[in-house]
Amino acid sequence: MSERDECGDGLCSDGAPDYIPTRASRGRRSGVILPGGGSQDTDTILLESVKAAPRRSSIIKDPSVQKVGGGRKKTVSFSSIPSEKKVSSAADCLAFMQGGCELKKIRPNSRVYCRFYTLDQDLSCIRWEPSKKDGDRARLDISSIREVRTGKSTETFLHNGPLSEQLAEEAAFSVIHGEDYQSLDLVALSADVANIWVTGLRYLLAHPSIMRSEWLAAEFGQVDEDGYGIVSEDVAVATICKLCPGIKEAKVRLRFKEIQRSKEKLTSHVTREEFQEAYCELCTRPDVYFLLVQLSKDRECLDPQDLRLFLETEQGLSLATTEGCWELLKRYEPSVQGKERGLLGLDGFARYLQSPECQLLDPEHQGICQDMNMPLSHYYISTSYRSYLLDDQVHGRADLGGLIKALQSGCRCLELGVTDGPEGEPLLGVVNKYAFLTSQYPLLVYLCQRCSPGQQRTMAQHLKKVFGSRLYTPEALPVSLGGRATTLPSPEQLKGRILIVGKKLPPEQEGSDGEVSEEDEEIGGGGPLAGRRMTIPGEEEKLRLHKELSDLVAIARIGSRSFYAQRASQRQPPYWTLCSLGEGEAGRLTSESPEDLVMFTKRTLTRVRPSSVRLDSSNPNPQGYWKGGVQLVALNQQTPGAMLDLHRGRFSQNGGCGYVLRPAVMRDEVSYFSAHTQGCVPGVPAQTLRIKVISAHNLPKPQGSGAKGEVIDPYVVLELHGVPADCAEQRTRTAAQNQDDPLFDETFEFQVNMPELALLRFVVLDDDYIGDDFIGQYSVAFECLQPGYRNVPLLGLAGDPLPHTSLFVHVAVTNRRGGGKAHRRGLSVRRVGRRGREYVTLRHTGIKVVDETFKPASGPLKEATDLREDSTTASFKEQCGLPTVAKLKQCIQSLATRLQSPEGSMGASMVLKEGYPSLEPLVSLSEPTRKLLAAYDTMIGAQKQLIENADGVQERIAQVQREGMDFHEELSRLGEKEGLKGRKLNKAVESFTWNITVLKGQSDLLRGAKLDSLDALRQLALACEACGLTSSSSSNSSSSSFSTAELHYSSHPLSGRRSSTHGNGRI
Repeated sequence: MSERDECGDGLCSDGAPDYIPTRASRGRRSGVILPGGGSQDTDTILLESVKAAPRRSSIIKDPSVQKVGGGRKKTVSFSSIPSEKKVSSAADCLAFMQGGCELKKIRPNSRVYCRFYTLDQDLSCIRWEPSKKDGDRARLDISSIREVRTGKSTETFLHNGPLSEQLAEEAAFSVIHGEDYQSLDLVALSADVANIWVTGLRYLLAHPSIMRSEWLAAEFGQVDEDGYGIVSEDVAVATICKLCPGIKEAKVRLRFKEIQRSKEKLTSHVTREEFQEAYCELCTRPDVYFLLVQLSKDRECLDPQDLRLFLETEQGLSLATTEGCWELLKRYEPSVQGKERGLLGLDGFARYLQSPECQLLDPEHQGICQDMNMPLSHYYISTSYRSYLLDDQVHGRADLGGLIKALQSGCRCLELGVTDGPEGEPLLGVVNKYAFLTSQYPLLVYLCQRCSPGQQRTMAQHLKKVFGSRLYTPEALPVSLGGRATTLPSPEQLKGRILIVGKKLPPEQEGSDGEVSEEDEEIGGGGPLAGRRMTIPGEEEKLRLHKELSDLVAIARIGSRSFYAQRASQRQPPYWTLCSLGEGEAGRLTSESPEDLVMFTKRTLTRVRPSSVRLDSSNPNPQGYWKGGVQLVALNQQTPGAMLDLHRGRFSQNGGCGYVLRPAVMRDEVSYFSAHTQGCVPGVPAQTLRIKVISAHNLPKPQGSGAKGEVIDPYVVLELHGVPADCAEQRTRTAAQNQDDPLFDETFEFQVNMPELALLRFVVLDDDYIGDDFIGQYSVAFECLQPGYRNVPLLGLAGDPLPHTSLFVHVAVTNRRGGGKAHRRGLSVRRVGRRGREYVTLRHTGIKVVDETFKPASGPLKEATDLREDSTTASFKEQCGLPTVAKLKQCIQSLATRLQSPEGSMGASMVLKEGYPSLEPLVSLSEPTRKLLAAYDTMIGAQKQLIENADGVQERIAQVQREGMDFHEELSRLGEKEGLKGRKLNKAVESFTWNITVLKGQSDLLRGAKLDSLDALRQLALACEACGLTSSSSSNSSSSSFSTAELHYSSHPLSGRRSSTHGNGRI
């Protein structure tokens, strides 16, 4: 796996909008967790706490443990003192800031100044040196700070060109101050130091909270039976392990020993203060603490309104309600005080982020969420290969447990190898017992048999006896094999039925048996369940088949010759057939004839089996065949590894039922798709995926690594699997000696051209010279990702969950309009005009009448791209100081803070002009604020143009598509009439399907863009109302006005389902 020194190359956005608006009027406010309360002055207590607090932080690195010369030798650790300390309160950050550090100051003229910045001892101002100014002027008062922004989001950063590109995104931050919103733009030596300054500054604008301290005191009181304020070490350890599941008992016990040694205590009893100190030291997650401070506007906790804003803007839950937030708060907040006052503290917030509701996998996909009424050939089907073998293909022992495990995991196509012998009925009984315990959808039994006709008759009797009414026989088919069926039945129609797949006699066959060609099908297996045989590819052997067994076969098995025959004659094989391909031949077809293979699989079930040379029961990469349209990729379910991880990730996206709907371009009768696409797929909206790997938690040692000691050096690899243009791999840095809770805080960006095929795999490895040991992994389909802050539950090598082990990440998915490459960071989006756009074009077919029909579409296609490629929204977000992944509600929050006067009144009001939300100034505004309002008006104008023109442009595109489809049936005849034959005729057909796909796709994209705009305008109006930017009269009329403008919220697939009701719907 490749290692990159600087993942993302500085071009990746943070993906985690960190800006939270603060109140317009600010005094100097500060505070830390107080040990028990009291009547002392808050500032006095804070100053004493800061002075007494050791300068420690889990993100302040100890230089002595850094690698020298690029690495260090792995040794057994005998040290009981961890190399890094936990952040347990804001005092840690403030103490570091008071000690001071070097920061780079960026000026608009591209000059960079290295200055030493410190926080004043009375927490009232920031000072820097050296400076040409006198001491009183080289300072910034905390009371004048308006915002603290993360990343390169100000004009100074955005317009400094090459200089800005060289600066790390995660290490940059800006302090916005004064009435004119001047910016102090700084870059720290590392993202960790920047995090401390941002957290500390934001905390200085907040109030303290003693909620956590009181909760811990109450928990301690419950186990302090005598009420003396002292408990035994065993009781204290057990209590902390109960309050913080997943923490290692030895780690807690070691911490108490260290406290006893530091205080030179002769007893092992634990006081309340020591209990609280140990809990805060061991159980505080710095990443969650930093996030909470950023989100809470005036305390170290979230009220229902704060929580609702977080759910809406970060977690993508646009329908979150205050009542739902109260319910969530009561469910996760551990303290009685917090529940009564409606406040979610640090521990409650951490519990929520670690709960199933915040998992990366969208809860909607844990059940059946796809349309199950389409033909069977439109689905990927979970398929096993010789799963009755417990090990390799040569010495592997056959066991029924393998079949049971495959069925329990959701497998819907099971291979059975059968030879002459008396042991068939118990095997069938096991299959019948477990067939529908996990999934009710049809089970395909892939029969590989080499029996005598007499034994075949006995087998047929066993099948009918054991499976009974579940067996789907040809007599039950709606149409016979020779009939005029147009499609296969759907999984919904075949629910609870078992279908036999095997060789079948032709309908005209007379007599009790007949001969069928076996071609190159591999018969084999291990133990008493199957014989063992391998054939030479291309060899054709005759097999005697009894008619009674043939009559039970629902889906006839055919070989690769049917594919070549179909390609030569343009005639599809019968629908009730399954084409079986070897791994090597399927690989050649996906490489040499990808478009033909996709076309073939639109109506014909196709199966790929592992190569016969895989004697170790290893597996091929299923993604290589899924992208070619193959529905059934048979894998050795008994062999763990990356290939089986991808298989589990693919089939987890539809409730684990064993059936997953293929992409629309593989289902539509006329559509173009190539497995080797190197760019955008016509008609498929490309996406940009930004993932910030924040931290990992409770990582275990790699299996079998006991001799390497207690210390692990973990790092995370992110793999994106899909079409060739999407395949990518990136990794974090190695967290040296960070033990089991490392912080990474690194952002990665992936371009996804075919979202429906993309799979994302997280792999956590232990960095070692001998070999990087596997710790855990998690694979998930791109369509299942939830946006926002998410926990990723890690799985072991066999796919079993690792207890309390997870990654903490931030996910942001944005549309890449038009499919072009993302704009380079440091260049203003506003500079990109129409000249820089890439317009999709139609292909020349060589058939005059067809080309003349497609010709009128060039104009509407260009207009559609111009309407969809709206850079004004990105420009507005940029001027608000937010990244492009930020929500519009966050922009209005930022705008409202600038429009609010010290007295609390707003300098502008929202009015509805022709149904569109407009902001009209009420007082004289500063120049920066006027520019921001102008950017808002420009954005609204672009949305208006899209909404009012989309339907007309879409109809013109759809008209050309309908006229083009009129030639579909006659295309071959028209081509021959023009003198096109062979490859030229095939090229004309391919160009025709490309054009139809482009027209349909662009029409769908424009329709989705309009719905997105309608939803955005409604969200803007609601945000203005929530921020007080509407007068009472306009507020009362906003709902009716928007109703007439048809700006109603609707959940639709093209508007980005991740921002609708999916996920925690009850919120």
